[in-house]
Amino acid sequence: MKASVRSLPSAAPRASLFTAWRPPPQTRSFSKINPFRQQQSAPRRQQAFVSPMQSMRAESSKKNQTTLIYGISVCIATLALAYGSVPLYKMICQQTGWSGQPVKAHDYAGGDPAARLRPVDNHRRLKITFNGSVSDVLPWKFTPQQKEVRVLPGETALAFYTATNKSQADIIGVATYSVTPAQVAPYFSKIQCFCFEEQKLNANETVDMPVFFFIDPEFVKDPAMRGIDTITLSYTFFKARYDKNGVLTTVPLAAGM
Repeated sequence: MKASVRSLPSAAPRASLFTAWRPPPQTRSFSKINPFRQQQSAPRRQQAFVSPMQSMRAESSKKNQTTLIYGISVCIATLALAYGSVPLYKMICQQTGWSGQPVKAHDYAGGDPAARLRPVDNHRRLKITFNGSVSDVLPWKFTPQQKEVRVLPGETALAFYTATNKSQADIIGVATYSVTPAQVAPYFSKIQCFCFEEQKLNANETVDMPVFFFIDPEFVKDPAMRGIDTITLSYTFFKARYDKNGVLTTVPLAAGM
């Protein structure tokens, strides 16, 4: 009787069984990493960070250039207004009170400015002070005859300036004027004034120049005027001449030197 021999499992199945219990191999392959590409990635990230900064600097530089151009334009416009046509400057300043320019007496009650000349007796008196100056190219002496006057809103006042031509030639001058504080300008009304008109002084001549004005009674009703007690009226004389079209214009500093 032959004994049956049980065959042992082959080595292959046991090896297969062993490998079945191994942990799964790592899927990441380090051999596929390119170190050169890693070195290049840092500069790219740095460039992406610097680019917005450069854009901001470029935008800031553009804004500065725009501001500079705007400032130059304003300066040119201001010079053109100061040395341009006197009639145009007169019309703008008198009608709008722009840049501290007093407005001329408006027409009230059928064109009679006397309707506004009613002193507000229960209001404090305002101190009006005076300044006078001339441009560098005008050889005149120009000064106020009084330091100050005190008036009520709605009350008329008369002041005088004195101008002297210190040169040996006849010279034409034109005066501009302004009021400070500037917000008072709409309420400062002149009835008669020597400003914006031709003032010709002969050699070594001296003349008196009157200013007749009043503070509009509406000044009292404006809350912004409550803290204002002192108002300064300033005049500046410029050398003037007639151009080829017969228009009286002021002389620029460069041309007068």
